[in-house]
Amino acid sequence: FTPGPWKEAKATFYGAPDGSGTIGGACGYEDDMRDAFGVRTAALSAALFKDAQACGSCYEIRCAQGNDGCRQPAETVQVTATNLCPSGGWCSYPNEHFDMSQPAFLQIAKYEAGVVPVQYRRVPCKKNGGIRFKITGNPNFNLVTITNVGGAGDVTKVEVRTVDLPWTELKRNWGEKWEIDSQLLGRRLTFRITTSDGGRLTLRRVAPVNWQFGQTYETRNY
Repeated sequence: FTPGPWKEAKATFYGAPDGSGTIGGACGYEDDMRDAFGVRTAALSAALFKDAQACGSCYEIRCAQGNDGCRQPAETVQVTATNLCPSGGWCSYPNEHFDMSQPAFLQIAKYEAGVVPVQYRRVPCKKNGGIRFKITGNPNFNLVTITNVGGAGDVTKVEVRTVDLPWTELKRNWGEKWEIDSQLLGRRLTFRITTSDGGRLTLRRVAPVNWQFGQTYETRNY
Protein backbone atom coordinates (compact mmCIF):
# COMPACT_ATOMS: atom_id res chain seq x y z
CA PHE A 1 0.00 0.00 0.00
CA THR A 2 1.44 3.37 -1.06
CA PRO A 3 0.88 6.49 1.09
CA GLY A 4 -1.58 8.97 -0.39
CA PRO A 5 -1.21 12.74 -0.85
CA TRP A 6 -1.44 15.17 2.05
CA LYS A 7 -4.88 16.75 2.46
CA GLU A 8 -6.43 19.37 4.75
CA ALA A 9 -8.81 18.66 7.65
CA LYS A 10 -9.47 19.60 11.26
CA ALA A 11 -9.04 17.58 14.44
CA THR A 12 -10.48 17.45 17.96
CA PHE A 13 -10.22 14.78 20.66
CA TYR A 14 -12.48 12.65 22.84
CA GLY A 15 -12.09 10.07 25.57
CA ALA A 16 -9.80 9.90 28.59
CA PRO A 17 -6.03 10.56 28.85
CA ASP A 18 -5.34 6.81 28.71
CA GLY A 19 -7.41 6.39 25.54
CA SER A 20 -10.37 4.77 27.28
CA GLY A 21 -13.86 5.73 26.21
CA THR A 22 -13.01 5.40 22.53
CA ILE A 23 -13.66 1.68 21.99
CA GLY A 24 -16.91 0.47 20.48
CA GLY A 25 -19.14 2.37 18.14
CA ALA A 26 -19.64 2.26 14.43
CA CYS A 27 -16.79 -0.09 13.50
CA GLY A 28 -17.91 -2.81 15.91
CA TYR A 29 -14.60 -3.14 17.71
CA GLU A 30 -14.74 -4.31 21.32
CA ASP A 31 -12.59 -3.87 24.43
CA ASP A 32 -10.80 -7.17 23.93
CA MET A 33 -9.66 -5.95 20.50
CA ARG A 34 -7.88 -2.87 21.83
CA ASP A 35 -4.42 -4.39 21.36
CA ALA A 36 -5.08 -4.59 17.62
CA PHE A 37 -4.74 -0.82 17.25
CA GLY A 38 -3.58 0.59 20.60
CA VAL A 39 -4.68 3.94 21.99
CA ARG A 40 -3.96 5.99 18.87
CA THR A 41 -7.32 5.89 17.17
CA ALA A 42 -9.79 8.29 15.60
CA ALA A 43 -13.48 8.67 14.88
CA LEU A 44 -13.96 9.94 11.33
CA SER A 45 -16.53 12.38 9.98
CA ALA A 46 -19.07 10.87 7.60
CA ALA A 47 -17.21 12.22 4.57
CA LEU A 48 -14.18 10.12 5.54
CA PHE A 49 -15.99 7.20 7.20
CA LYS A 50 -17.88 6.30 4.00
CA ASP A 51 -20.53 4.08 5.60
CA ALA A 52 -17.94 2.02 7.53
CA GLN A 53 -15.77 1.34 4.50
CA ALA A 54 -12.92 3.23 6.22
CA CYS A 55 -12.91 1.05 9.35
CA GLY A 56 -9.38 -0.19 10.01
CA SER A 57 -7.68 2.28 7.65
CA CYS A 58 -4.64 4.18 8.91
CA TYR A 59 -3.76 7.85 8.66
CA GLU A 60 -0.68 9.92 9.36
CA ILE A 61 -1.71 13.28 10.82
CA ARG A 62 0.28 16.44 11.51
CA CYS A 63 -0.80 19.75 12.99
CA ALA A 64 -0.87 22.55 10.40
CA GLN A 65 2.06 24.75 11.39
CA GLY A 66 1.49 28.40 12.11
CA ASN A 67 -1.31 27.58 14.53
CA ASP A 68 -0.76 28.34 18.22
CA GLY A 69 -2.44 25.07 19.14
CA CYS A 70 0.28 22.95 17.53
CA ARG A 71 2.81 21.19 19.72
CA GLN A 72 6.48 22.04 19.19
CA PRO A 73 8.66 20.56 17.91
CA ALA A 74 6.22 19.35 15.27
CA GLU A 75 5.48 15.63 15.14
CA THR A 76 3.19 13.34 13.19
CA VAL A 77 1.00 10.60 14.64
CA GLN A 78 -0.48 7.52 13.00
CA VAL A 79 -4.05 6.62 13.92
CA THR A 80 -6.42 3.80 13.03
CA ALA A 81 -10.02 4.59 12.08
CA THR A 82 -12.21 2.84 14.65
CA ASN A 83 -15.41 4.89 14.90
CA LEU A 84 -17.77 7.41 13.30
CA CYS A 85 -17.88 10.99 14.55
CA PRO A 86 -21.61 11.85 14.60
CA SER A 87 -22.82 14.64 12.34
CA GLY A 88 -23.18 18.00 14.01
CA GLY A 89 -20.56 20.65 14.55
CA TRP A 90 -17.12 19.85 13.19
CA CYS A 91 -18.13 16.43 11.88
CA SER A 92 -21.06 17.60 9.76
CA TYR A 93 -20.98 16.58 6.10
CA PRO A 94 -19.00 17.39 3.95
CA ASN A 95 -16.32 18.34 6.50
CA GLU A 96 -13.25 16.10 6.69
CA HIS A 97 -12.60 15.80 10.40
CA PHE A 98 -10.76 13.52 12.83
CA ASP A 99 -12.05 13.21 16.40
CA MET A 100 -8.92 11.64 17.82
CA SER A 101 -8.24 9.74 21.02
CA GLN A 102 -6.68 12.07 23.57
CA PRO A 103 -3.22 10.39 23.50
CA ALA A 104 -3.09 10.73 19.71
CA PHE A 105 -4.24 14.36 19.69
CA LEU A 106 -1.78 15.39 22.40
CA GLN A 107 1.10 14.03 20.34
CA ILE A 108 0.57 16.80 17.77
CA ALA A 109 -1.42 19.54 19.56
CA LYS A 110 -1.97 21.17 22.94
CA TYR A 111 -4.85 20.10 25.18
CA GLU A 112 -6.17 23.64 25.52
CA ALA A 113 -6.35 24.09 21.73
CA GLY A 114 -9.49 21.96 21.52
CA VAL A 115 -9.58 21.99 17.73
CA VAL A 116 -6.70 22.45 15.28
CA PRO A 117 -6.26 22.46 11.50
CA VAL A 118 -4.33 19.38 10.37
CA GLN A 119 -2.89 17.73 7.31
CA TYR A 120 -3.42 14.02 6.82
CA ARG A 121 -2.70 11.19 4.42
CA ARG A 122 -3.57 7.50 4.13
CA VAL A 123 -0.61 5.31 5.05
CA PRO A 124 0.00 1.56 5.31
CA CYS A 125 -1.13 0.00 8.57
CA LYS A 126 1.80 -1.51 10.43
CA LYS A 127 0.55 -4.22 12.76
CA ASN A 128 2.10 -6.59 15.27
CA GLY A 129 1.05 -10.17 14.69
CA GLY A 130 -1.53 -11.52 12.32
CA ILE A 131 -5.05 -10.73 11.19
CA ARG A 132 -7.58 -11.72 13.86
CA PHE A 133 -10.98 -13.30 13.38
CA LYS A 134 -13.50 -13.38 16.22
CA ILE A 135 -16.59 -15.49 15.54
CA THR A 136 -19.83 -15.01 17.45
CA GLY A 137 -23.44 -16.00 16.85
CA ASN A 138 -25.17 -19.38 16.80
CA PRO A 139 -25.17 -22.49 14.57
CA ASN A 140 -27.42 -20.78 12.02
CA PHE A 141 -25.92 -17.29 12.07
CA ASN A 142 -22.24 -16.40 12.19
CA LEU A 143 -20.83 -12.93 12.82
CA VAL A 144 -17.12 -12.53 12.09
CA THR A 145 -15.22 -9.49 13.39
CA ILE A 146 -11.92 -8.85 11.62
CA THR A 147 -9.15 -6.79 13.24
CA ASN A 148 -5.42 -6.09 13.07
CA VAL A 149 -5.32 -5.95 9.29
CA GLY A 150 -2.04 -4.64 7.86
CA GLY A 151 -1.45 -2.92 4.53
CA ALA A 152 -4.47 -0.89 3.44
CA GLY A 153 -6.23 -1.96 6.66
CA ASP A 154 -9.79 -1.52 5.41
CA VAL A 155 -11.51 -4.74 4.39
CA THR A 156 -13.85 -4.53 1.40
CA LYS A 157 -14.68 -8.21 0.85
CA VAL A 158 -14.67 -11.37 2.99
CA GLU A 159 -15.14 -14.94 1.77
CA VAL A 160 -15.11 -18.26 3.60
CA ARG A 161 -14.66 -21.87 2.49
CA THR A 162 -15.08 -25.19 4.27
CA VAL A 163 -14.77 -28.82 3.23
CA ASP A 164 -18.40 -28.84 2.05
CA LEU A 165 -18.89 -25.14 1.24
CA PRO A 166 -17.33 -23.47 -1.83
CA TRP A 167 -16.06 -19.91 -1.59
CA THR A 168 -18.99 -17.92 -0.18
CA GLU A 169 -19.04 -14.16 0.34
CA LEU A 170 -20.00 -12.72 3.72
CA LYS A 171 -22.15 -9.59 3.95
CA ARG A 172 -21.09 -6.53 5.94
CA ASN A 173 -23.41 -6.44 8.95
CA TRP A 174 -21.96 -3.22 10.37
CA GLY A 175 -18.46 -1.85 10.72
CA GLU A 176 -15.97 -4.71 10.58
CA LYS A 177 -18.57 -7.32 11.50
CA TRP A 178 -19.39 -9.65 8.61
CA GLU A 179 -22.30 -12.10 8.59
CA ILE A 180 -23.09 -15.43 6.98
CA ASP A 181 -25.97 -17.81 7.69
CA SER A 182 -24.29 -20.95 6.32
CA GLN A 183 -23.50 -23.82 8.67
CA LEU A 184 -19.87 -23.31 9.73
CA LEU A 185 -19.77 -24.94 13.17
CA GLY A 186 -17.76 -28.16 13.25
CA ARG A 187 -15.83 -27.29 10.10
CA ARG A 188 -12.30 -26.02 9.55
CA LEU A 189 -12.51 -22.46 8.18
CA THR A 190 -10.43 -20.87 5.43
CA PHE A 191 -10.94 -17.16 4.76
CA ARG A 192 -10.10 -14.89 1.86
CA ILE A 193 -10.12 -11.14 2.42
CA THR A 194 -9.72 -8.22 0.05
CA THR A 195 -8.72 -4.67 1.02
CA SER A 196 -9.46 -1.36 -0.71
CA ASP A 197 -6.23 -1.39 -2.71
CA GLY A 198 -7.21 -4.71 -4.28
CA GLY A 199 -4.85 -6.75 -2.12
CA ARG A 200 -6.27 -10.25 -1.65
CA LEU A 201 -5.07 -12.71 0.95
CA THR A 202 -6.10 -16.35 1.32
CA LEU A 203 -5.79 -17.50 4.93
CA ARG A 204 -5.95 -21.26 5.18
CA ARG A 205 -7.18 -23.12 8.24
CA VAL A 206 -7.83 -19.99 10.28
CA ALA A 207 -10.11 -21.86 12.69
CA PRO A 208 -9.83 -25.59 13.51
CA VAL A 209 -12.65 -28.10 13.25
CA ASN A 210 -13.47 -27.66 16.96
CA TRP A 211 -13.59 -23.84 16.92
CA GLN A 212 -15.93 -22.19 19.42
CA PHE A 213 -18.09 -19.07 19.36
CA GLY A 214 -16.49 -16.15 21.19
CA GLN A 215 -12.94 -17.27 20.46
CA THR A 216 -10.41 -15.22 18.47
CA TYR A 217 -8.19 -16.89 15.89
CA GLU A 218 -5.02 -15.24 14.60
CA THR A 219 -3.32 -15.90 11.28
CA ARG A 220 -0.72 -14.20 9.06
CA ASN A 221 -0.93 -10.65 7.77
CA TYR A 222 -0.33 -8.51 4.71
